[in-house]
Amino acid sequence: MRPSDLFSMSTGAIVGSKLRSSLTLLGIVAGVASIIAVMTAIQVVQSAMEHEMSVLGTQTFQVQKWPAGFSSDADRRKAMRRPPLTIETAEAIRQQVGTVDIVGSELWEFGFKAEYGGEETNSNVSIVGGTPEYPQNNTHYVGSGRNISHLDVKAGRRVAVIGYAIGQKLFPFIDPVGKEIRVDGRKYEIVGVFDEKKSAFGSAYDNYVLIPISTFQSVYGMTSRDGFTRSVNITVHAKTPALIDDAIEETRQVVRRERHVRAGEPDNFDFFSSQSLITEFDKLTAKIKIAAFVISIIALIVAGIGIMNIMLVSVTERTKEIGIRKSLGANPTNILAQFLLEAVILCNMGGVVGILVGFGLGNVITFFTSFEVKVPLQWAVIGLVFCSTVGIAFGLLPAIRASRLHPIDALRYE
Repeated sequence: MRPSDLFSMSTGAIVGSKLRSSLTLLGIVAGVASIIAVMTAIQVVQSAMEHEMSVLGTQTFQVQKWPAGFSSDADRRKAMRRPPLTIETAEAIRQQVGTVDIVGSELWEFGFKAEYGGEETNSNVSIVGGTPEYPQNNTHYVGSGRNISHLDVKAGRRVAVIGYAIGQKLFPFIDPVGKEIRVDGRKYEIVGVFDEKKSAFGSAYDNYVLIPISTFQSVYGMTSRDGFTRSVNITVHAKTPALIDDAIEETRQVVRRERHVRAGEPDNFDFFSSQSLITEFDKLTAKIKIAAFVISIIALIVAGIGIMNIMLVSVTERTKEIGIRKSLGANPTNILAQFLLEAVILCNMGGVVGILVGFGLGNVITFFTSFEVKVPLQWAVIGLVFCSTVGIAFGLLPAIRASRLHPIDALRYE
């Protein structure tokens, strides 16, 4: 029998029992839709997170007191006992590490208002005290005006580069450069405005003010609002992307020496780069993916058992049909292939519907955020492969039973 004839007969049997086929599909649809929805949602969020975490670029890493990324409360409590990093530490890296070319320093405070001409922002403006290396090391460049200079830092000038969102809010119709802005009640001359740098989670990248680090220290001191001595975040730019691992290791040795860490003792500071954050996030999502995969496999197995039972009922109902086909020359292989193909087609029909439903559910979050729509086609292929496997595994017993029916007994069946 030709494959096209087998396919035609199998699809005809499925279409001929619409209610039974529809009920059979539900389990497959639920199993496939659940895994596709979870994987799609993870990829949507993962793509957005990776975009957010690529702020440092491929050549820059940061040295800081606090653990980076997705650290536990225990790790952060342990980090509280670490001594702070200082501007002197940054200078030592600049002087002693040959694989780097740009070293910057940053201090941060959060939760302020910016004001100009009777207008003010919400209390969500951050202030960063930085060095002139800030824009390049954070891949956030000055769009108009100028960056803070080494002379600004040396003189402790009250100058600022403002974020794009602040400029749009307070200076919608005029050029902010040269104007005087109040941040946390203090006056700063605006010397530049950062380019817009959109974030999928809001406008955090566009909602801060950069001032010279020396000005920050004179205004806010070296003790934070929670009573801790401020620790400088040090951004380090490797000469080439290929040198970043060497640069991190050389920097580690310099910082350990500067902080008098003995051989065999763990680092009392942390590194992070865009890639390290992405790797940590991938580890977290891997556990969710495994859990979703296991749950979906269980759902597909349950659906497969349902398909097997329904196919067994179908074999019983179609016993006379099988007897007629055998009496007309159909061999056991033809009968087995037909029923097995019915199970596979039925599973894949449910798989296709489940994939479409899963893609839709997984992308629901994109309607309420600026996240990008994702369609993970590799998981669609995996879903269909599993559907075919379930169809073969659970359709085999009914198919074998149908193929082994004796034609005389089948014809006499009532």
